[in-house]
Amino acid sequence: MNKVDIRNLLQKVKNEELEVEAAIDILEDLPYKELGFAKIDNHREIRVGCPEVIYCEGKTVEQLKSIIQYMLTKENNILATRASEEMYEAVKTICAEARYNPLGRTITIQKREDPLTASSYIAIVSAGTSDISVVEEAAETAIILGNRVEKIMDVGVAGIHRLLAKMDIIRGAKVVIVVAGMEGALASVIGGLVDKPIIAVPTSVGYGANFGGLSALLSMLNSCASGVSVVNIDNGFGAAYNASIINQL
Repeated sequence: MNKVDIRNLLQKVKNEELEVEAAIDILEDLPYKELGFAKIDNHREIRVGCPEVIYCEGKTVEQLKSIIQYMLTKENNILATRASEEMYEAVKTICAEARYNPLGRTITIQKREDPLTASSYIAIVSAGTSDISVVEEAAETAIILGNRVEKIMDVGVAGIHRLLAKMDIIRGAKVVIVVAGMEGALASVIGGLVDKPIIAVPTSVGYGANFGGLSALLSMLNSCASGVSVVNIDNGFGAAYNASIINQL
């Protein structure tokens, strides 16, 4: 429930189109819904503009199914990240419209069509094809939050000419997400070429001294280029969430 829904509900009570007791029933679980193993934050969209997102790792299939079953009673779009194929198959039994991205490991359920933000878009740029799982998580997140997305794949610094051929798309974006593993240099390169905010995502792609993404993370944090912000390793969701806020300002 968002602010518009609350306003409409109160207006119906005022116009005597809805009984007070019926309104109380609707508002009873407004702050959060107690499921025992989870407390679903129904106030999230009112406070921050986006409904609660489900992080699936560490949850059982039945827990995820119960959470989504309740969330389906609301009119919010649903996003679940780090979901398995088994989880998706379980969700499909209660919602045939659920969609699974096996690369990004996301489940999305589109319950309402939010208008796209004007003509602006988010560019998601990856250094290598091996970074695609993080790219897809970011793309699915940005889209379900109501943004247009342009993906540019495999333009890392080992072949910089590939990047330069796509600069018109990158410069046209309102915000740029840069996804890179190995040494993570791509974020600094793009940061020195565009006048848009850069959100860098280090990935765990790389050989031993990559240290599971730590080398890329430190490289991005120490970027000489201005305007580069950094999220956690493999955190495509966090990058896209922040990019969505910027894109919709």
